[in-house]
Amino acid sequence: MIRLKPFLLMLGIAALVAAPIGQGNYIVYTLASWLIFSITAMGLNLTLGYAGQVSLAQAAFMGIGAYITALMTLNGIHWGLAVIVSIAASFAVGLLLGYPALRVQHHFLAFVTLAFNTLLFLVLRNEEEITGGSFGLVGMPRPSFFGITTDSNIAFYYFTLVCFIVSAGAMWWILRSPWGRAFRALRENPIRAESLGLKVRRQTLLAFAIGSAFGGLAGALQAPLVQFIEPSSFALIHSLKILLMVVVGGSGFFFGPMLGAAVVILLPELLRFTEGYYLIIYSTLVIVLMVFSPTGLIGAGKKLAERFRPKHEARRDLKQGVQL
Repeated sequence: MIRLKPFLLMLGIAALVAAPIGQGNYIVYTLASWLIFSITAMGLNLTLGYAGQVSLAQAAFMGIGAYITALMTLNGIHWGLAVIVSIAASFAVGLLLGYPALRVQHHFLAFVTLAFNTLLFLVLRNEEEITGGSFGLVGMPRPSFFGITTDSNIAFYYFTLVCFIVSAGAMWWILRSPWGRAFRALRENPIRAESLGLKVRRQTLLAFAIGSAFGGLAGALQAPLVQFIEPSSFALIHSLKILLMVVVGGSGFFFGPMLGAAVVILLPELLRFTEGYYLIIYSTLVIVLMVFSPTGLIGAGKKLAERFRPKHEARRDLKQGVQL
């Protein structure tokens, strides 16, 4: 079983490498978009699934990363420097938002982050001299490294794939570090975690800021992919969509955000052959999943695996005790 996991991992990476080969530009663009939303969903999964804090501002952090990257690259600064600034800015804003927000918990925290997402949307729309307002920003260049450009959709897909793998590796390391164990302890029983000496407020704030930084990275990739951004691209509806990705895939599972992003981004495209009915079918499938498996697709898969797994019964004589 230990050897099977690396094999499946390599098989998955090989499938991602082969996925865009022979596909049209629209399919390649959609696959790249799925990878980008998987990155931002991973960040929200850290905040929600591991630290147990509900955030409705993940699209806002994507917007921060996207606009910083767009403004810097349009002024001739390389994407590599722009993405560092975008991630750092999203991390810093996450910390600043976290200090007052973490005085409240659960759905109250959701309202605070919802207000922040709305506030950022209004700022982006009204500061026309900087952000372009409702007209947005257009023409962001795609990055090039050592003479290798990512101007074509398939080249940018592979560039996004590299960023996705690095992000997933970083998240894997975080979750298996002492920080990750502390995040899980906060989710399961914050009172017990605090009684054991864990700084609950500091750890929760750290999870919130790291999750925000992942959103900033996703935004820094979104800007050159689309090459046009405007405030509506990062409105509240998109934060709800990212939240849906985490919940549908499986909150608190490592691969949950990736699977959820595939459902939210790719499934509607697969259902387009139904023409006007695809949104009805898509919504019905999501509702049925949430009713019968609140833990998402991965949770449903684990339940099925446990049902068909052979059960080992204890010896009855040991259960009743030895008769003398």
